[in-house]
Amino acid sequence: MFPYSDKILVCDNGTGIVKAGYAGDNVPRVQFPSLIGRPMLRAEEDYVGDITLKDLLVGDECNEAMRALNITYPIENGVITRWDDMEALWKYTFETKLGEHTYDDKRIMLTEAPLNPRDNRRKMAEIMLEKFRFGGMQCKPQAMLTLHSRGSNTGVVVDSGDGVTHVMCVYEGYVLNHLTRRLNIAGRHVTRHLLSLLQQRGYALNATADFEVVREMKERLCYVAYSFEKEMRLADNTTVLMSEYQLPDGRVVKLGSERFEATEALFKPELMGLECMGLSEMVFDAIQKAEVDLRPIFYKNILLSGGTSMFPGLPSRLEKDIREMYVNQISKGEINHVAKSINVIAQPNRKHAVFTGAAVFAKYIANRVDEWISRAEWEESGARVLDKM
Repeated sequence: MFPYSDKILVCDNGTGIVKAGYAGDNVPRVQFPSLIGRPMLRAEEDYVGDITLKDLLVGDECNEAMRALNITYPIENGVITRWDDMEALWKYTFETKLGEHTYDDKRIMLTEAPLNPRDNRRKMAEIMLEKFRFGGMQCKPQAMLTLHSRGSNTGVVVDSGDGVTHVMCVYEGYVLNHLTRRLNIAGRHVTRHLLSLLQQRGYALNATADFEVVREMKERLCYVAYSFEKEMRLADNTTVLMSEYQLPDGRVVKLGSERFEATEALFKPELMGLECMGLSEMVFDAIQKAEVDLRPIFYKNILLSGGTSMFPGLPSRLEKDIREMYVNQISKGEINHVAKSINVIAQPNRKHAVFTGAAVFAKYIANRVDEWISRAEWEESGARVLDKM
């Protein structure tokens, strides 16, 4: 008899957002900020307005008291760095958000960032199987799961979330790690860049207290320019790009070129002081370093995922840049051939692609006992069983 119930929890822990639900779900049942807040006040001042502060607040519990909290992030650039905070985040996810309190007969499907250190994977297994005492667990690379979300197993995944952007080449379900590229610019950095641009314009914004407000501003008003130079001329000579955003205190912020200057850092990291390839160059470089016979498949299947990939204009800009590099360096001016060779796929639900792929995959392997690491196996063999992942 199969040793588990049909209930499989799915948890996609991103640098910025936790997304959770169950196997078979198309979208997350819950999602909230991946952060921990601790009061900066003395014990006798443990309230802000009508809000009583606990010693530790998790995720969206922090929303109303952000200015009174010291905020920490359990995940930095896609990798878990604060394990006690991460454990508190998982507990909040499972118990408060999903309403689960016993785990013996349940399994958990987790996602992991590219090139996740093996020791991190061991620590995840230890917490899930020893502390929460799940009956079984599995953990798969985000790139593979993104492809599963559209029923595919081969392609180039461009995943840009809150903390880090990765370019990953996957062939028949296997992530080709030697082709993985990492850009330490993603949603959080675009927010900081926008905040800096607005401060340069004279707006009195606090880098910590106003961060979430600026993030909302970014998500509502920012986009990626198809041609940065043309867009700058338009912004300099007209007011057609001008938009307004009202802050919680009633002040109004006017944004012009900042709407696309902030996101340009994804393509030109030097705007944020980084010396590395931009997103388009990174994708082109990864594909060109692949085996010759894989390159045509990869160029035709460039799949976007993650919340930062949702900026209007990003898919067309990425495809244009790659096409230009291909024309200049590969096809030597043969444009007609290139038009059919390069395809950037931007699914409408791509910000949930990793979670959806994990939920699909968890359901697919639900009855395959050999695909899961059971608590009994862990207790008997320890970290050696991680080779099954």
